[in-house]
Amino acid sequence: MPLLEDGRLRPDPFVTVTDEEPLPEGTPAIISLARLLRDAPAGRNAPLGVALAPEEDPRALVPFLGRLSLVAVRLPKHRDGRAFTQARALREALGFRGEVRATGHVLPDQYAFLLRCGVTVVELPEGADPAIWNAARQAHPVAYQAAVAGDAEPLGFLRRHVTA
Repeated sequence: MPLLEDGRLRPDPFVTVTDEEPLPEGTPAIISLARLLRDAPAGRNAPLGVALAPEEDPRALVPFLGRLSLVAVRLPKHRDGRAFTQARALREALGFRGEVRATGHVLPDQYAFLLRCGVTVVELPEGADPAIWNAARQAHPVAYQAAVAGDAEPLGFLRRHVTA
């Protein structure tokens, strides 16, 4: 699936590896949290990512954050907001600086909000038009809450003419 980063499509260097498959040597790989906790691949030279299921707690990644290049959060349906919470926790509470990727049933209307929560890359459905996603990104220039990422100030600051 194509990836959208900073409004542009980019290739995905990572391969997703099931729990039964061996990790490919020299290739960036995404594994499950269960496999990470079970195997804790140490000494790996290629980038490593982990896919978090919606019910999994990002705090389980704390011992591994220094070795992870990517954390993928999944939206199983458009009205499931746990991925937003996971992304925000990764950035604010855990200080993760790598790629946070939103996967699954992501809608263009959610793009700007995902970015505000700390997501850096969105996995798009095949054939998706990036222009539609970028238009959705620009549709909400003002928000109520402070953002993990982004340059829009919260509405409360604008009303009081206060800067963050």
